[in-house]
Amino acid sequence: MKRTNLVLDEEVLKEATRILGAKTYSEAVNTALQEVIRRSQVQSITRFFGTGIWKGDLGEMREDQPRRRAK
Repeated sequence: MKRTNLVLDEEVLKEATRILGAKTYSEAVNTALQEVIRRSQVQSITRFFGTGIWKGDLGEMREDQPRRRAK
């Protein structure tokens, strides 16, 4: 744990504490910081989409058969 002094907007702190259901201001600040970190990590995952990391033929891997048309 790090003990520090912060200058915070009291109304914002009260609102965040209420919204987060925190019992203390410290709990509210820690929860808010954890959420910022979580969101950042989730957003960074999207960098990997469409980068061509995986190469292959999904149909071949699944051994797909062409669809038969209903008569």
